[in-house]
Amino acid sequence: MLKSVEAIVDPNGEVRLQEPVRLSSPCRAIVTILDEPSAEIPETAILSEAVLSEDWNRPEEEEAWSHLQKAR
Repeated sequence: MLKSVEAIVDPNGEVRLQEPVRLSSPCRAIVTILDEPSAEIPETAILSEAVLSEDWNRPEEEEAWSHLQKAR
């Protein structure tokens, strides 16, 4: 069985899997180092964005936070 799992390898070579993996016995693995930074955006942030945007984009919210926007 082949399974791909995202992981982060720190500068010391420590490998941290980004999701739990359960195996019935020890298995061999291949680690491929990518030359791109990890996009560590929590899944909960992605899933809640649409719901939160409904609240954030209300006129009352715009007015409440307007003092933080640059003057035009």
